[in-house]
Amino acid sequence: MAAELHPRSGKLIGLSNSNRTAQRNQPVQEFNHGLVLSREPLRDRDVFTVRIDKKVNSWSGSIEIGVTALDPAALDFPSSATGLKGGSWIVSGCSVLKDGRSVLEEYGRDLDQLGEGDRVGIQRNGRGELHLWVNGQDCGTAASGLPSRLWAVVDLYGKCTQVTVVSCEPPPDTEDQEEDEEEREEEVVSPSPAALTTEVCRDHEDRTGALVLPAVPALASVMNGSAEEVPEVTRGHSRPDKFPNNFEPDTVLTEHQLFDVFNNAIVSLYRSEDEGGEDLGLGGAGGGGSDPSRAGAGSNNGARGGGGNENGSGGSAEGGGSTNNSPSGNAGGTAGMPVGTGGMTTNDALLFHEKCGTLIKLSNNNKTAERRRPLDEFNNGVVMTNRPLRHNEMFEIRIDKLVDKWSGSIEIGVTTHNPNNLDYPATMTNLRSGTIMMSGCGILTNGKGTRREYCEFSLDELQEGDHIGLMRKASGALHFYINGIDQGVAANQTPGVVYGVVDLYGMAVKVTIVHNHNHSDRLRRNNAIMRALSPDVGRPRPALSLTPDPEAPDRLLFHPNCGQKAAIIGDGRTALRPHATDDFNHGVVLSNRPLHSNEVFQVRIDKMVDKWAGSIEIGVTTHNPAYLQLPSTMTNLRSGTWMMTGNGVMHNGTTILDEYGHNLDRLKAGDTVGVVRKDDGSLHFFVNGVPQGPAAWNVPPSVYAVVDLYGQAAQATIMDDMADLPPLPDDNSEGPTAMSPGSPCSITGASAASDLRFHQLHGTNAVITNGGRTALRQNCRSEFNDAIVISNRCLRDGELFEIVIQKMVDRWSGSIEAGVTAIRPEELEFPNTMTDIDYDTWMLSGTAIMQDGNTMRNNYGCDLDSLSTGSRIGMMRTASGDLHYYINGVDQGVACTGLPPGKEVYAVIDLYGQCVQVSITSSSGPLDNSLCTSNITEKSFPIHSPVAGVAHRLHNKHGKNVVLLGDGCQAVRVGGYAHGIVFSAKELKTDELFEVKINEVDEQWSGSLRIGLTTLQPPDLPSCPLSGLSPSLTQLRSKVTWLLAGSEVRRNGVLQRQNYGCSLDRLTVGNRVGVKRCSDDTMHIFIDGEDMGPAATAVAKNVYAVLDLYGKVTAVSIVSSTLVEDTESVKAPSLSSDSCSEGEEDSTPCENEPTLVPMAMAFLENHGKNIQLSNQNLTAARVSSYNQGLLVTAQPVPRQQLFQFQIDRLNSSWTSSLSLGVIGHSPDRLNFPSTACCLKRSVWLLQRDSVFHNSLKICENYGPNLDTCPEGTVLGLLVDANGCLHLYVNGMDQGVAAQDIPSPCYPLIDLYGQCEQVTIVTSHVPAVGAESGDVRCQGDMEKADMVDGIKESVCWTPPPAVNPNKTCEYQALCSRFKDLLTLPDGYFNEDAKYNLCYCESCHKLRGDEAYYKRGEPPRDYALPFGWCRFALRIKPHCEVSNTFKKWHIAYHGTSVGSLRRTLDHSQLLPESSSVFSASPVKAESHGSYGEPEENSAPEREIPCVRLSPTMRYSGLEVFAPKVQFRDPRSLRCHHAQVGFQVCVRPGSYKVGPQSLGISEPLDPRFSNTEIEWITKEKGGTLLYGLLIRVE
Repeated sequence: MAAELHPRSGKLIGLSNSNRTAQRNQPVQEFNHGLVLSREPLRDRDVFTVRIDKKVNSWSGSIEIGVTALDPAALDFPSSATGLKGGSWIVSGCSVLKDGRSVLEEYGRDLDQLGEGDRVGIQRNGRGELHLWVNGQDCGTAASGLPSRLWAVVDLYGKCTQVTVVSCEPPPDTEDQEEDEEEREEEVVSPSPAALTTEVCRDHEDRTGALVLPAVPALASVMNGSAEEVPEVTRGHSRPDKFPNNFEPDTVLTEHQLFDVFNNAIVSLYRSEDEGGEDLGLGGAGGGGSDPSRAGAGSNNGARGGGGNENGSGGSAEGGGSTNNSPSGNAGGTAGMPVGTGGMTTNDALLFHEKCGTLIKLSNNNKTAERRRPLDEFNNGVVMTNRPLRHNEMFEIRIDKLVDKWSGSIEIGVTTHNPNNLDYPATMTNLRSGTIMMSGCGILTNGKGTRREYCEFSLDELQEGDHIGLMRKASGALHFYINGIDQGVAANQTPGVVYGVVDLYGMAVKVTIVHNHNHSDRLRRNNAIMRALSPDVGRPRPALSLTPDPEAPDRLLFHPNCGQKAAIIGDGRTALRPHATDDFNHGVVLSNRPLHSNEVFQVRIDKMVDKWAGSIEIGVTTHNPAYLQLPSTMTNLRSGTWMMTGNGVMHNGTTILDEYGHNLDRLKAGDTVGVVRKDDGSLHFFVNGVPQGPAAWNVPPSVYAVVDLYGQAAQATIMDDMADLPPLPDDNSEGPTAMSPGSPCSITGASAASDLRFHQLHGTNAVITNGGRTALRQNCRSEFNDAIVISNRCLRDGELFEIVIQKMVDRWSGSIEAGVTAIRPEELEFPNTMTDIDYDTWMLSGTAIMQDGNTMRNNYGCDLDSLSTGSRIGMMRTASGDLHYYINGVDQGVACTGLPPGKEVYAVIDLYGQCVQVSITSSSGPLDNSLCTSNITEKSFPIHSPVAGVAHRLHNKHGKNVVLLGDGCQAVRVGGYAHGIVFSAKELKTDELFEVKINEVDEQWSGSLRIGLTTLQPPDLPSCPLSGLSPSLTQLRSKVTWLLAGSEVRRNGVLQRQNYGCSLDRLTVGNRVGVKRCSDDTMHIFIDGEDMGPAATAVAKNVYAVLDLYGKVTAVSIVSSTLVEDTESVKAPSLSSDSCSEGEEDSTPCENEPTLVPMAMAFLENHGKNIQLSNQNLTAARVSSYNQGLLVTAQPVPRQQLFQFQIDRLNSSWTSSLSLGVIGHSPDRLNFPSTACCLKRSVWLLQRDSVFHNSLKICENYGPNLDTCPEGTVLGLLVDANGCLHLYVNGMDQGVAAQDIPSPCYPLIDLYGQCEQVTIVTSHVPAVGAESGDVRCQGDMEKADMVDGIKESVCWTPPPAVNPNKTCEYQALCSRFKDLLTLPDGYFNEDAKYNLCYCESCHKLRGDEAYYKRGEPPRDYALPFGWCRFALRIKPHCEVSNTFKKWHIAYHGTSVGSLRRTLDHSQLLPESSSVFSASPVKAESHGSYGEPEENSAPEREIPCVRLSPTMRYSGLEVFAPKVQFRDPRSLRCHHAQVGFQVCVRPGSYKVGPQSLGISEPLDPRFSNTEIEWITKEKGGTLLYGLLIRVE
């Protein structure tokens, strides 16, 4: 028949090439409607073969092929081949479907794994059997009983977009196979080893326990071409002990045929072991060449051919029976199953039984189970396997879906109960017989705990995508596996017949059975065994031999045993995840042999995808890959493993180094990573050839290299000296290939049209980063030369090559040198300095112009040695051959003439001496033609200040031993060794460096300068001298402070990091020290201008620089400058309103702020199906259900513009609430899923208190819990100029949530659960606590104007707008406890919204500070975090009294029994009966606390009241004893404490030390020596609020 396609086809198909090529149109937008059929019906034995021409990575699934009895001339084409009915057989993936229903699982090759160029064919043979052919190999019988008139079907589905018909004819070596069936039963006809092994495997696969395998001599005979001499293998033959090694060298077999023979033989051997067979003659075999079509259950041809039995259910008496222990295939019958069911075949895949729990829904051909109504019900989710488990058979499931509502999660195990007869319980642990379950991390037998701590993993902690498996060994031992790792023996003597059982309990909602014995796994397993037996099999060699050539080099390759989603190609040198856009893990690959000492294992990243978070991980392991069950990620392995992941190092799954080296997650295609174990047992990693330093010690000698192709990393290739690296894959489907730091492959072969970069070839000490745009000299303080870099291509005439100096060191003489050379980079032997070159080179060094190493002229218009950080240098050759230099964009005139016109010249930079780092600027490129030929006369170079602007100043608030000189530019410590704290005069801007120089030291003291950043506002401090300021910076804890002391980084005095950079204790006169807060919220320390790297992370925005002139450093002066003030007038105002004056106390508007015209925002008409828009698309409401409420704005949000909306309505019937974020692509055609967490492309989402990127959690404990936001809360999103996403709650910035947000981006809101309606806020929203009409900027508010986050003008009666916690569960629980106290309502404020909750979510939601000041003079007090305050009714005269505002705030812990009496008197009474808070003290005359006078009256004791400015002291159990109560709502028991927030009159109390004998500090703000206040004055306290804490 003609090898053509029928002209009628699917609606998206286009035919060409005489109807031999089919292409699916719109392949990226559509994945189906790609059906094509053969032009004519198939003839028997003809193989209709097509070649896959093109694939895309946008979809899952790929080509499907089969046959149909439907005539294409009258066919109504369905969307896919699996929709064909009326006699259609389709091979999809590795399954065979008849009329859309699966009839065979795990068949042949997985079609989804085929790539471009692979060939796939379909055939109906003379016996009516369907065969699949892949790349010329027969995959065996797929179906039988096919009608004679059939058309071939090809479905260009999913990834497959184009195919071409290549042939339609019988295979070349099957003409003689259609012999008489009787002859086939008497002798073996094996025209090819492939055919023989195919029949062997197929005959084995179609019968249980019946293995037809030639003996080892027979294999040798087959391989030597003598098929007639193959003897039979009867049931008496045993498995060979070893493989043959006596093959003749003149064999006619190809290496691939030899490999296939061994593969198939080992598959059969190990499958028989997996199914419990101890003998190769399980049930007998007829002659070794029996017809597979006659091996069905119920056949009775048993006793022929010397015991041959083709009955799948067991052997006859003459056949000697079977020793198979499997319940599906034993002698004379089937154990554990009804008689007559027949034997289980290997194609009888494990599925879930159709009878299951009442809430279970089965799908995916009963491979997937899902619990219905997961948010309403947590049990009745039991499922069981459709048949008993065989011995050594893995039953493995994958967790597909979890919900975060219930406690407890999935449980898995085995049971002896037959699912047909079982009355399913609500949970499997309720079953009291025949059941073993793993629950949590323990084992339950018949519902009772038998092992509490079975393994390290808890099933309750597993995540979506994790795998759980179990296996009953032939010995009766039951093992559980988590992500492929054996957890050991869970139970001994497990019954012989058990079913697998899964309980979808609690959080577990959906699971899918993972067939562990699919084709690719078997092949990898065979390859592993073959590699272990013969390391040279599968690689080119001079002669066929199973013994490796001792002369062959011991090359490092990848081991063929790799992760489930990984594949090894390129002769073992390349590893990849073929479906990198579908799966992010299971990409672990190991080296084929252990590493030698000092042997570097290095791989290049070939391909990246931008879908996932995380990237490549590399390390070593002691585990042999031939025997290792590879986990989903290598960091899950809990023994013998060291991995570098991100910028940290993990050992056995535990982080041992947090900030080790370059972040692997930031690498790009072309970058390299490496690892080496040195002789001393230390482990070192490399990134782009740069050593990252020692990562671990005492690593054992025999370790294998490991690469985990995780997340974005899709393909990697081993780099060695034995072969050239293949070029990077040209795959535009994943986006452009980006280069990154130091990539050895970056910019190779760049065309003349590409942007200017630095060439990959460079000097020894140079490193290329930033995609080829940045060059730096490593070891800059110990090396001054050998750092020459050159442009990646020649310069055009009139083209400017410009760089900016980014980093310098004040150590060497001399600096950068720049010029051009006519020497090609590939021909240049890089010298120490470029001026050493004696031909074709022109350089500017200092002020000297040099040609070929000789000075041509001096005193050129500029001096490169005088340039500093930020200066720009450019060079250009004109069309007339003149060389010009440009400094900061200004042409310095002709440097030299006579450069050969038309000859290629390359820009060259020598990073010499002081110059450490440069980057190519965006100004590089062609200049105006008038400049290209100009002969501008030389001019002198104007020297500018190193940093534009005015010098920094020190604040006039400082330590008591400090004196400021020089208009605040110098600080001198005039006494002692401490009390030398000084602050910057203003808050530091982002990326603003504050730097000082040490002027004087006094060697009599130890210790040295300390430097850092603090959120403490110096304007809030009292006037100098500051006797109350901490004596040293390490004790400054009233606000968050990050500092470097010596080489230790501390936060609020707590050690965060050791051995950071150069120790400050070594500095002396002349050294410079600086601090900078960078745009990524990190603190960097600079020493003599050199960046020591990030010292601290998550640094707040509004911070001051702080220094401590401590120890030997007695004087410093400022050497840094701030930005020019005039530039502020043209900048967009920041949201923090810095431009308001700091000392302003009146509520005056901010002046001189330019007005931004915000873009009008509205919701897009395309939204979730349950959304209804109104109010000109400014209001959105969810009108039904709890989901399908996704919204996006019609306009992208501009950078620096705050998008805000208000929560209008909540429905407490549901759990959880809204989520919000941004999406990085146009939502116009977006098909909205049910919830935002299902969006997985360019999405950043804030949900609860976590941040997600593409559904993966990237940050926890960020901001307040969004589920607690009440009605009226205003939420906002802002993307700043650096691409960082910020969340705003009621106008308060919660900090950076995510980075690298693309532009444009669209705000996204998910009205989920409780949140039913929101409205976009189009007008200005005042800061929290601001009154109507008060437009005062938030930055104007002094901390002394605030109490509990409320403005002073409404102090003591919290404003209605400040309470955002109507739905706070903790507040509701505390309120229920208050109701149990039966206190009269008259004591409390009638308006409940004045009550404040100080739980973590609520105080974050309000943006509360931890400490505030109150009274005259001001005194600190701490907010009662963790407590809930119920406002008390305050007497009218107190509410309006001005003196009331002058009182201090304190706390008093008391007992529940004392509450009523205290409230009755409206104050704390000295004669209070509370034994915890009142104690007798001696009376003192005249109200004094001093010693009594000599003639004073006799001493008498009067009680006093103990107070404290912090509840961390007053809330101790000795003051506030706990009481137990039962919550009337949940009926759970809790413990509660009570106390009072009080106002205390200044001067009526004495500050003293704590009286409990506690040595540890209780509150970082208050010393233990002044944490207790004692008062005995009646009327000196006034009750303000009742405090309740519940545990």
